[in-house]
Amino acid sequence: MEESVVADFVGRVHTSGLGSDEPVSGRVLLSQRRLVLATDGAKTTVPLSKVFDIVVGTVPGDLQSFFSDSVTVAYERNGNRCTALVEGKADDMERFTRVLFKALLRGVTVTVRHPAKLGGRVTDASDHTASISLSRGAIGFTDCPDPFTVELSSVIDYERTNRTIAGEKRPALVFRHVPDTQTVTSIATVPDKRILNVLGRYIKLEYDEVMEDVEAFDPTEEQLEILVSIYSAGGEANIADVVTGDVTQTEMVLDTLRDENLVVDGDSGAALTRKGQMIVTSYMESVNS
Repeated sequence: MEESVVADFVGRVHTSGLGSDEPVSGRVLLSQRRLVLATDGAKTTVPLSKVFDIVVGTVPGDLQSFFSDSVTVAYERNGNRCTALVEGKADDMERFTRVLFKALLRGVTVTVRHPAKLGGRVTDASDHTASISLSRGAIGFTDCPDPFTVELSSVIDYERTNRTIAGEKRPALVFRHVPDTQTVTSIATVPDKRILNVLGRYIKLEYDEVMEDVEAFDPTEEQLEILVSIYSAGGEANIADVVTGDVTQTEMVLDTLRDENLVVDGDSGAALTRKGQMIVTSYMESVNS
């Protein structure tokens, strides 16, 4: 496999080998095979084949006061689990995050079923092998009969599970996304848990930020009833299909949902936004749990 530098910048770094509790200035170099963090008098080399997790923006408690825009790389060394933290300018970190995930998922083949569901309806889609292709804000599944791309901003839910393929149980990621107004469920079965962790982290890059808004919103009973009605109608519905009582009152509630960016006006009526879809999904999961 070729190896060339795909990211090279100066930032602040912290590794267990530094012998310091505080981050220090260092040079960050990334190739398709390894991550190198070089500081005065020390160098940490992380083979990408040993990386099992990537966390963007969340820093361990004892280092929170030192880092803001950061990436934590978790990897194995001599049977031990280690971490390396990197922080830099916003532009450097945006590119570093993107090319790091690209390098980690380069050449990975998965088994996909898409769409596994349309709304709540199970489809007759078959399983196909596919290659992963990453681009800014999106993940593509290519080299399969029906290639498709998922915008990270459309992901509303995901879960880790196991699926049996050719008699062998393998880790899988089930994720729901809303390319238009209808929820689509896709399933990607991966070779091992390491790939599952990395792929899951990439798919949810933009998920956590929206989820914070979802958890902060406390819908009224009327608001929730209308959101569920629109969701049950496929994500978009005419007002006549969501009236829960007085038409004027329903319109007033819809206005509050528009103000909260939970509902927008679609071609056929009121349509759920991504945030609206996530609220309904969270509610239905809590009811069924």
